[in-house]
Amino acid sequence: MTLRKDLIDHYHWLRQYGLNDSHSGNGSVREGDSIWVTPTGACADTVQPGELVRCDIHGNVGGSASIDAPLHIAVYQHNPDARAVLHSHGPFTVALTLKGEDYSPVDFEGQFYFPLVPVIDIPHQEYLRDAPRRVAETLADYRIVVVRGHGVYAQAESVNLAYKWTCSLEQSAKTEYLARQLGNM
Repeated sequence: MTLRKDLIDHYHWLRQYGLNDSHSGNGSVREGDSIWVTPTGACADTVQPGELVRCDIHGNVGGSASIDAPLHIAVYQHNPDARAVLHSHGPFTVALTLKGEDYSPVDFEGQFYFPLVPVIDIPHQEYLRDAPRRVAETLADYRIVVVRGHGVYAQAESVNLAYKWTCSLEQSAKTEYLARQLGNM
Protein backbone atom coordinates (compact mmCIF):
# COMPACT_ATOMS: atom_id res chain seq x y z
CA MET A 1 0.00 0.00 0.00
CA THR A 2 2.97 2.36 0.54
CA LEU A 3 3.66 2.59 -3.20
CA ARG A 4 0.01 3.39 -3.87
CA LYS A 5 -0.08 6.01 -1.12
CA ASP A 6 3.08 7.52 -2.61
CA LEU A 7 1.31 7.81 -5.98
CA ILE A 8 -1.68 9.54 -4.39
CA ASP A 9 0.56 11.97 -2.49
CA HIS A 10 2.34 12.96 -5.70
CA TYR A 11 -0.95 13.19 -7.59
CA HIS A 12 -2.25 15.57 -4.89
CA TRP A 13 0.93 17.66 -5.25
CA LEU A 14 0.49 17.96 -9.03
CA ARG A 15 -2.84 19.63 -8.26
CA GLN A 16 -1.59 21.63 -5.29
CA TYR A 17 1.25 23.17 -7.29
CA GLY A 18 -0.79 24.01 -10.38
CA LEU A 19 0.29 21.25 -12.75
CA ASN A 20 -3.24 19.83 -12.95
CA ASP A 21 -6.69 21.18 -12.32
CA SER A 22 -9.08 19.48 -9.92
CA HIS A 23 -9.97 16.58 -12.22
CA SER A 24 -7.20 16.42 -14.83
CA GLY A 25 -4.14 14.29 -15.29
CA ASN A 26 -3.61 10.79 -14.01
CA GLY A 27 -0.93 8.54 -12.64
CA SER A 28 0.07 4.95 -12.11
CA VAL A 29 2.59 2.75 -10.35
CA ARG A 30 3.67 -0.77 -11.15
CA GLU A 31 3.96 -3.56 -8.58
CA GLY A 32 5.02 -6.75 -10.31
CA ASP A 33 2.37 -7.52 -12.92
CA SER A 34 -0.14 -5.15 -11.28
CA ILE A 35 -0.50 -1.57 -12.44
CA TRP A 36 -2.43 0.74 -10.11
CA VAL A 37 -4.05 3.62 -12.02
CA THR A 38 -6.00 6.63 -10.83
CA PRO A 39 -9.73 6.25 -11.51
CA THR A 40 -11.48 8.10 -14.30
CA GLY A 41 -12.82 11.44 -13.16
CA ALA A 42 -10.72 11.35 -9.98
CA CYS A 43 -10.66 14.55 -7.95
CA ALA A 44 -6.99 15.24 -7.27
CA ASP A 45 -7.92 16.98 -4.04
CA THR A 46 -9.72 14.03 -2.47
CA VAL A 47 -8.78 10.73 -4.19
CA GLN A 48 -7.44 8.08 -1.79
CA PRO A 49 -5.14 5.05 -2.29
CA GLY A 50 -8.05 2.63 -1.92
CA GLU A 51 -9.69 4.17 -5.00
CA LEU A 52 -6.83 3.24 -7.35
CA VAL A 53 -7.86 0.74 -10.00
CA ARG A 54 -5.92 -2.45 -10.61
CA CYS A 55 -4.89 -3.15 -14.19
CA ASP A 56 -2.16 -5.51 -15.32
CA ILE A 57 0.88 -5.65 -17.56
CA HIS A 58 -0.97 -7.98 -19.95
CA GLY A 59 -3.40 -5.22 -20.95
CA ASN A 60 -6.36 -5.92 -18.69
CA VAL A 61 -7.92 -2.60 -17.66
CA GLY A 62 -9.98 -2.26 -14.50
CA GLY A 63 -13.52 -0.99 -15.08
CA SER A 64 -13.21 2.50 -13.60
CA ALA A 65 -9.59 3.19 -14.53
CA SER A 66 -8.61 6.45 -16.23
CA ILE A 67 -9.14 6.51 -19.99
CA ASP A 68 -5.32 6.73 -20.15
CA ALA A 69 -4.94 3.30 -18.48
CA PRO A 70 -4.07 1.60 -21.82
CA LEU A 71 -1.39 4.28 -22.32
CA HIS A 72 0.09 3.58 -18.88
CA ILE A 73 0.12 -0.15 -19.56
CA ALA A 74 1.84 0.42 -22.93
CA VAL A 75 4.52 2.56 -21.25
CA TYR A 76 5.31 -0.27 -18.80
CA GLN A 77 5.32 -2.82 -21.63
CA HIS A 78 7.83 -0.70 -23.62
CA ASN A 79 9.90 0.35 -20.59
CA PRO A 80 10.66 -2.60 -18.29
CA ASP A 81 12.47 -0.36 -15.75
CA ALA A 82 9.56 2.06 -15.39
CA ARG A 83 7.70 1.84 -12.09
CA ALA A 84 5.69 5.07 -12.30
CA VAL A 85 3.95 7.22 -14.92
CA LEU A 86 2.54 10.68 -14.27
CA HIS A 87 0.39 12.71 -16.64
CA SER A 88 0.02 16.43 -16.02
CA HIS A 89 -1.09 19.62 -17.74
CA GLY A 90 1.57 22.15 -16.74
CA PRO A 91 0.35 25.42 -18.28
CA PHE A 92 3.76 26.85 -19.14
CA THR A 93 4.92 23.61 -20.79
CA VAL A 94 1.69 23.22 -22.75
CA ALA A 95 1.77 26.88 -23.85
CA LEU A 96 5.41 26.84 -24.98
CA THR A 97 4.94 23.66 -27.02
CA LEU A 98 1.68 24.52 -28.81
CA LYS A 99 3.48 24.95 -32.14
CA GLY A 100 4.36 21.25 -31.97
CA GLU A 101 8.12 21.73 -32.11
CA ASP A 102 10.36 19.67 -29.85
CA TYR A 103 11.35 21.68 -26.80
CA SER A 104 14.90 22.43 -25.67
CA PRO A 105 14.98 24.16 -22.28
CA VAL A 106 17.10 27.30 -22.04
CA ASP A 107 17.92 27.07 -18.32
CA PHE A 108 20.82 25.11 -16.86
CA GLU A 109 18.78 22.49 -14.97
CA GLY A 110 16.43 21.94 -17.89
CA GLN A 111 19.33 21.43 -20.29
CA PHE A 112 20.97 19.06 -17.82
CA TYR A 113 17.88 16.86 -17.43
CA PHE A 114 16.29 17.26 -20.87
CA PRO A 115 18.53 18.35 -23.72
CA LEU A 116 15.46 17.67 -25.87
CA VAL A 117 11.82 17.11 -24.95
CA PRO A 118 9.90 15.48 -27.79
CA VAL A 119 6.55 17.02 -28.65
CA ILE A 120 4.22 14.67 -30.50
CA ASP A 121 1.04 15.67 -32.29
CA ILE A 122 -1.95 13.37 -31.89
CA PRO A 123 -5.23 14.68 -33.30
CA HIS A 124 -7.98 14.73 -30.70
CA GLN A 125 -10.20 12.27 -32.57
CA GLU A 126 -7.32 9.76 -32.79
CA TYR A 127 -6.01 10.18 -29.23
CA LEU A 128 -7.49 7.07 -27.59
CA ARG A 129 -6.37 4.88 -30.48
CA ASP A 130 -2.88 6.31 -31.09
CA ALA A 131 -1.64 7.79 -27.81
CA PRO A 132 -0.76 4.52 -26.03
CA ARG A 133 1.63 3.38 -28.75
CA ARG A 134 3.09 6.81 -29.60
CA VAL A 135 3.66 7.94 -26.02
CA ALA A 136 5.07 4.55 -24.96
CA GLU A 137 7.46 4.39 -27.93
CA THR A 138 8.70 7.92 -27.23
CA LEU A 139 9.13 7.27 -23.50
CA ALA A 140 11.26 4.22 -24.32
CA ASP A 141 13.96 6.75 -25.33
CA TYR A 142 13.11 9.82 -23.22
CA ARG A 143 12.18 10.58 -19.60
CA ILE A 144 9.36 12.85 -20.59
CA VAL A 145 7.19 13.68 -23.61
CA VAL A 146 4.62 16.35 -24.41
CA VAL A 147 1.48 15.66 -26.40
CA ARG A 148 0.91 18.97 -28.20
CA GLY A 149 -1.93 20.96 -26.73
CA HIS A 150 -2.68 18.28 -24.17
CA GLY A 151 0.01 17.67 -21.57
CA VAL A 152 3.09 15.98 -20.23
CA TYR A 153 3.82 12.28 -19.61
CA ALA A 154 6.79 11.31 -17.46
CA GLN A 155 8.04 7.81 -16.65
CA ALA A 156 10.67 6.78 -14.14
CA GLU A 157 11.89 4.11 -11.76
CA SER A 158 9.93 5.79 -8.95
CA VAL A 159 6.93 8.08 -8.63
CA ASN A 160 9.14 10.68 -6.94
CA LEU A 161 11.49 10.74 -9.93
CA ALA A 162 8.61 11.02 -12.42
CA TYR A 163 7.35 13.91 -10.30
CA LYS A 164 10.81 15.51 -10.37
CA TRP A 165 10.93 15.32 -14.19
CA THR A 166 7.43 16.81 -14.40
CA CYS A 167 8.20 19.69 -12.04
CA SER A 168 11.61 20.39 -13.57
CA LEU A 169 10.17 20.63 -17.07
CA GLU A 170 7.43 23.00 -15.91
CA GLN A 171 10.00 25.16 -14.08
CA SER A 172 12.11 25.34 -17.26
CA ALA A 173 9.09 26.38 -19.32
CA LYS A 174 8.10 28.99 -16.75
CA THR A 175 11.66 30.37 -16.67
CA GLU A 176 11.70 30.67 -20.46
CA TYR A 177 8.30 32.34 -20.47
CA LEU A 178 9.43 34.90 -17.88
CA ALA A 179 12.69 35.55 -19.73
CA ARG A 180 10.73 36.25 -22.91
CA GLN A 181 8.37 38.60 -21.07
CA LEU A 182 11.35 40.48 -19.65
CA GLY A 183 12.97 40.76 -23.08
CA ASN A 184 15.90 38.55 -22.08
CA MET A 185 15.46 36.23 -25.05
